[in-house]
Amino acid sequence: MLDIITRLFPVWAILISIVAYCIPQGFEGITHWTASLLMLIMFAMGVTLSSSDFKRVFFQPLPVIAGLVLQYSLMPLIAWLLSRLLHMPQELTIGMILVGCASGGTASNLVTSLARGNVALSITLTALSTLVGVFATPLLLRLYVDAKVTVDMHGILKSIFQIVVFPVGAGLVFNYFFNRKMDSIKRIAPLVSMFAILFLISGLIAVNTKTILSLGPLVVAGVVLHNTIGLIGGYWGAKLFRFDEATCRTLAIEVGMQNSGFAAALGKLYFMPLTALPGTLFSIWHNVSGSLLASFWINHPIRTVPNGGDDPLQSRHNPI
Repeated sequence: MLDIITRLFPVWAILISIVAYCIPQGFEGITHWTASLLMLIMFAMGVTLSSSDFKRVFFQPLPVIAGLVLQYSLMPLIAWLLSRLLHMPQELTIGMILVGCASGGTASNLVTSLARGNVALSITLTALSTLVGVFATPLLLRLYVDAKVTVDMHGILKSIFQIVVFPVGAGLVFNYFFNRKMDSIKRIAPLVSMFAILFLISGLIAVNTKTILSLGPLVVAGVVLHNTIGLIGGYWGAKLFRFDEATCRTLAIEVGMQNSGFAAALGKLYFMPLTALPGTLFSIWHNVSGSLLASFWINHPIRTVPNGGDDPLQSRHNPI
């Protein structure tokens, strides 16, 4: 039952967004809990991780390195280019870049599982991209954002430690010391994360209702293109390394899906409410697109040839 509820996350995200847009006064107060909700999401992720998730980098170094490089090089660049091509105002440009500079999305592990990808690699990439993002996110933000814009690097770094490092670390510690007693908590962790993300989305939609109508189509176009190009770039970037099909699917999802809720929170905390809009809409869209892509791949299972490799014809059926 819990699994079914979690898998329907894109549906819940769309429904709560519609409700929050129509009745914003009932959700505006949630934004005061933005940091707390993100800390809960990060703690829930930390609880499901273990030291073995980080050790895999020594056994699968090339896919891990390729995934991290593709994510932190491709996504910020795409965000910057799209914001220029679409002539976005400065507030939205910063929001797009924040999404591009964020770590891997917390829902990517579930989508990878549905898509028949390499779940262990997905977990490792999500965990490592979160750690790398502690320093990569503020540095890339400073690189891509106009030098005339004041960026509170110290404040952003402090928030990253508060919202990401400490909760994930606490989750890891709990999992290490109370591993045998954590089974029930691990089972509900994805559900807790899902509800926290839904609350986060509803609050950010509610405080942006006035601007969504006028700027919504522009942001939606940017978000959809950003996510789509990320999925394509991740998949074919992996193909260039001649990775197997499961790894290619995994890298597509890990690169294309971002921790956009965190990006939206940073936008609201350090810039202005409008800056949170790209991250908010990305949070909705990338779960929808990820689920649709996973559904396609479920119907196109990975075929193996006698020597244990992927069927060379399988790649012809991939949409990206």
